[in-house]
Amino acid sequence: MESIGRYLRHARETRAMSVEEVSRATRIPVPSIERIEADHFDDLPGEVFVRGFLRAYARAVSLPVEEVLARYTASRRVAVVTPLPIASPAGGSQGKRFGVAMAFVLLLILFTLALSIVMRPRGHDMPPELSHDGGRRDAPQTPLV
Repeated sequence: MESIGRYLRHARETRAMSVEEVSRATRIPVPSIERIEADHFDDLPGEVFVRGFLRAYARAVSLPVEEVLARYTASRRVAVVTPLPIASPAGGSQGKRFGVAMAFVLLLILFTLALSIVMRPRGHDMPPELSHDGGRRDAPQTPLV
């Protein structure tokens, strides 16, 4: 079975289309079309883009989209490898605990500071200039007329 890139190039050439014409019809950049035709799919932005490019290319050269995608999928089949979890060193767990403890202590300090600000009595912190006695503590209280 011929590669997906050769298959698409052959369909384009059969319809006497240039790479630039396919690029204009699909809005796929010329370098990306050249990569597709050379089967350099790893040089393209990502799997979602590759599939979108293949759909647009297939429509532009009047090929069945599902067949093109099936050929691509068959050519890209790779054994799925599940990575094994890496055991972290024992010190990593202790470091996490220390970080959590430090964050807790810091939050506790900030909470205490905020609580002390909120709970402070407000009557005694008025500047003397704004008090009724003009800042004099020994002045008798006279009613305002």
